Amino acid sequence: MTALPEDRPPLIGEEDRDSAVRRLREAYAEGHLSHDELDERLHRVLTAKTPSELVSALVSLPAERAATTSTIAAAGGRIQRRGVWRVPRILKVESAFGRVRLDLSRAVIEHPVVDIELQLGTGRARITVPRDAIVEYEDLYTGWKDTRYKAPRSSRPGGPTIRIRGTMGFGRLKIRHARR
Repeated sequence: MTALPEDRPPLIGEEDRDSAVRRLREAYAEGHLSHDELDERLHRVLTAKTPSELVSALVSLPAERAATTSTIAAAGGRIQRRGVWRVPRILKVESAFGRVRLDLSRAVIEHPVVDIELQLGTGRARITVPRDAIVEYEDLYTGWKDTRYKAPRSSRPGGPTIRIRGTMGFGRLKIRHARR
């Protein structure tokens, strides 16, 4: 007997798959998975066809913290955050024209991984990260000028991972580590 279309289990969408990959990466970054476990579970997530196959790849992971997302947007002018402020898990920064300055050196960072998503038209951006932070910016597209970033000579383990992604039209992104 042939299964009717309504008898088939539902297929998973790309958003569900991306969310599962993100959870695995975070669990690995927090030390809950070994490298081999991460590889095996990523393979299971990327080849999963049903929600139950996806759930089985995520079993025994710690409960997911409530994802906090904040958006800072301005059509023109300056966007600036500095001093003591709480950094969300995902920070979206959108500006058509103007300068962006984010200083995370004294900010309260509660998450082991922070994603900063830039959508900038024109203008410069400068991000200051804590001394012990690990910076990743491979998923950032710059249309006009290259990103300036000089990794520290020595780093201390235990800092947050700051992942910067998105699009910058005309302008340059400068990333630097705090001096103290």
